[in-house]
Amino acid sequence: MNYRHAFHAGNHADVLKHIVLLALIDAFKRKETPFFVLDTHAGRGRYLLASEESRKTLEIEDGVMRLMAQPQLPPVVERYLKAVQADNPVGSMICYPGSPLLAAQALRPQDRMAACELQEEEAAALKALFAHDGRVGVHPGDGYALLRSLLPPKANGDKIGRGLVLIDPPYEAQDAEYQRILAALAETLSRWPQATCAVWFPIKQRRSILHFFRKAAALPIKSALLAELLVRPDDSPLRLNGSGMLLLNAPWQFDRVLAPAMPVLKQHLGEKGASTRLEWLKAGD
Repeated sequence: MNYRHAFHAGNHADVLKHIVLLALIDAFKRKETPFFVLDTHAGRGRYLLASEESRKTLEIEDGVMRLMAQPQLPPVVERYLKAVQADNPVGSMICYPGSPLLAAQALRPQDRMAACELQEEEAAALKALFAHDGRVGVHPGDGYALLRSLLPPKANGDKIGRGLVLIDPPYEAQDAEYQRILAALAETLSRWPQATCAVWFPIKQRRSILHFFRKAAALPIKSALLAELLVRPDDSPLRLNGSGMLLLNAPWQFDRVLAPAMPVLKQHLGEKGASTRLEWLKAGD
């Protein structure tokens, strides 16, 4: 079991990550040409909220459920909530869709996706989930290592020019994970220079990840956008105080798409001392 995904399904980190993910996919859908999504750490794709792992924390109560209780929210947030509700019976919440399922449900017939998962049990569940979806390929194994065989993406022998690589590891290696991410980003951009790369990262003490931001912004990219949600001050290394998404080669003016969501997330998901950040580390032309 990928315990980070299971324990924290639907929490504040998932909310930010999945709002950004769906907004990126919607941006790609503005053109008819196909796009490709690669999820390097996909998990099992769907998480039952009645499972033992989910019941232990019930973080969803302080995450997506708080937003669902609000009468009116910005369109970019409503878009996300409708996608979550679409995977549940009307009027109830029995499961939470993970990144690969949300992405797959947003694909068109011409689009393609690859979902990688290292843990055997999770990969088997993911394979069963997409057994009848020809647009989605499930690849058991290390998502970092699989980049070489999956990029640049092709469909029916033709290269797909546009798309997204989502990197959302469990950060079990802690600081060492950032070095692996940087290597994966460099590999991705060397094979698929126009790719949009989206990296989810936890925030415990924010100063510890500033070096990662500098290194990532120095890669051969057109732009780098940072979106962060801190639900409390980042003064404890023992808690998940917040999270963020680092977007390389983000769509033009994508900050304007996310901007309406940030104060809403702070208001409804934050505690005392909550804050958000939405800023270009490297602005596009």
